[in-house]
Amino acid sequence: MLIVMFIFQFSFINTISAQSKYDNPDTIVVSRDGTGQFRTVQEAIEVCRAFMEYHKVIYVKKGVYKEKIVIPSWLTNIELCGEDAKETIITYDDHANINKMGTFRTYTLKVEANDITVKNITIENNAAKLGQAVALHTEGDRLVFRGCRFLGNQDTVYTGLAGTRIYFVDCYIEGTTDFIFGPSIAWFEGCTIKSKSDSYVTAASTPKDQEYGYVFNNCRLIADAGVTKCYLGRPWRQYAYTLFMNCEIGGHILPVGWNDWKKDHAVIRYMEYNNHGAGASTKERADWTRQLTRKEVQRITPAVVFATGRAPFNPVNAN
Repeated sequence: MLIVMFIFQFSFINTISAQSKYDNPDTIVVSRDGTGQFRTVQEAIEVCRAFMEYHKVIYVKKGVYKEKIVIPSWLTNIELCGEDAKETIITYDDHANINKMGTFRTYTLKVEANDITVKNITIENNAAKLGQAVALHTEGDRLVFRGCRFLGNQDTVYTGLAGTRIYFVDCYIEGTTDFIFGPSIAWFEGCTIKSKSDSYVTAASTPKDQEYGYVFNNCRLIADAGVTKCYLGRPWRQYAYTLFMNCEIGGHILPVGWNDWKKDHAVIRYMEYNNHGAGASTKERADWTRQLTRKEVQRITPAVVFATGRAPFNPVNAN
């Protein structure tokens, strides 16, 4: 009899849990002033059901949210949407030299999940310049970031897992050293990339067997006043892949363009095509980099770059 009662109670509790009022496609509102269902972003993420098959929006009102956030791997189809990109700010201040934390635990936002969209939000790591300090750390596949701002210094955006596909469109990314780095396949469309010191913009670590790495298209590379000696990239690992095409490249980029970080020139995949601006001249570019032809770039589109063995991903038309 006791066993039967226990089974009944267990089933009843599970039924209640499964019927959570948030287990639906309705929008969840987060607001610091208490006018939403939640006051923190992480609380809203925690009530989302695992492996949702519907689209769930977490709408974040204007405000400063000091949080260290993880979107875990068992969530999917979530859209994290800010009210205003400049006034909806998620911020934290960890850096690599706090209690020997190291680079990869310093994130403000870590996205482990697949099929996540983030729109109109500032993700900031405002740590002092005392070491690596990641604002965005991604590990999920089929991620879209639209109209977002990523603020930091060294190592602002870490695309952390090989083979994963990420689409950044109309975003602003700033930093000092290697502030866009990692092994993922990432397309940056119409983004503004700002260097805050004389250093390196990218540090790709593309695997040997991965055809594409970082592609920047129609982007604008700018710098703070007094910043005059920057490189487009240096290879964190052999076989690093980075392409800038149709971009406006400011005069802060050195004529040589790229740094080899003492890697083998024969395997570094650094390319440019049809760029313009004060730093776009190719006359003095490193002779181990390539200028692509029109025929070569015609096949480099998001559809081609993201056409891997994983599930289909068409970010251009994504929500």
